[in-house]
Amino acid sequence: MDPITNPYAPGAGQRPPELAGRDEQLKRFDVVLKRIVTGRPERSLVLTGLRGVGKTVLLNQLRSAAVRAKWGTGKLEARPDQGLRRPLSSALHQAVRELGHTQEDEVAHVLGVIKSFAQRDAKPGTKLREVWNPGIDAPAVKGRADSGDIEIDLVELFTDVGGLAADLGRGIAVFIDEMQDLGPEDVSAICAACHEMSQNGAPLIVVGAGLPHLPAVLSASKSYSERLFRYQRIDRLARAEADHALTAPAADEMAEYEQEALDALYFATGGYPYFIQAYGKAVWDQAPQSPIRVEDVRVASPEAESELAVGFFGSRYERATPGEREYLRAMADVAAGIAAKGEEELDDIESVPTAEVARVLDKKPQSLSPARDALLKKGLIYSAERGRIAFTVPHFGRYLREQT
Repeated sequence: MDPITNPYAPGAGQRPPELAGRDEQLKRFDVVLKRIVTGRPERSLVLTGLRGVGKTVLLNQLRSAAVRAKWGTGKLEARPDQGLRRPLSSALHQAVRELGHTQEDEVAHVLGVIKSFAQRDAKPGTKLREVWNPGIDAPAVKGRADSGDIEIDLVELFTDVGGLAADLGRGIAVFIDEMQDLGPEDVSAICAACHEMSQNGAPLIVVGAGLPHLPAVLSASKSYSERLFRYQRIDRLARAEADHALTAPAADEMAEYEQEALDALYFATGGYPYFIQAYGKAVWDQAPQSPIRVEDVRVASPEAESELAVGFFGSRYERATPGEREYLRAMADVAAGIAAKGEEELDDIESVPTAEVARVLDKKPQSLSPARDALLKKGLIYSAERGRIAFTVPHFGRYLREQT
């Protein structure tokens, strides 16, 4: 096959593999947009799932749907070491600009409020020339969204932005990727502002994406968070959807797969979109002709596995300290032990008891808390439930056992 036209390469083709099986989410979101603009009550949206299931790609597609509906949109990626004010100000600046300038005075006022909200990020005593400028061509509105209390300020900011959208008969959608990395105060402020928007019926929603424990993060911040968000778990693809993710791009290039090849690819990828893309690309580059055979999959698998080992697994493993890596390997060993007893299939084990990890390492659970907490903050593991821990990356345990 011609590698230049590889339909599985990033950005190639009209329908990337990661989007297969996500039509239902896209249809539901179109309904949400229509309901909000017509003044009907609707909740903000939160997508959760492991890494590699295509949350970010889906988030981008939802944003595209909002743009097609003539909404104003902005997107940011949360980071553990960054506050909310600057990235959110930039996102809302873009969203307001997308609404258009049919009411210039109102738009200028709202942009001034956004600027005031952003500049409040400066520490007391900061010189004027050193205050961060969000690039907004409007004077800051003093006394609005600049109290210094992020919760008060965000409620005021969302109120003004949502009010402008309502006056224009449009909507605003703020998209937040890696939402679990927001700080506790920022999470609380997001919840409070979304609550205010739902109470007032303002056409402004937040669409977040994050790891499986994101609902617990939101709930820990505000007890009423379950009423603010519609949670959607994004998981691996079912067999038919995984096959479609491979066969549809191939069909665009006038190529086919033999059934045995599809069987082998599903076994190797487990239906995870990121893995499907990696294996699809490798097989396409190696297969000499159509139809693609099971032998082509066997020949190409080492290339796909090598790419995943470096770019997907290895890049995350390298972020861990030696002590943290020891903890990760122990998690993999515990999972393998559970599977060996016949209690569960290895790939179906989603979490392991922290007490068992401590037993394998022959250490007291309390002494392992620093390593566990550091891995949680780095996004390599998450707490599935009290007393249990899980990898955020699918097949990570398999990778660790192969490394050992």
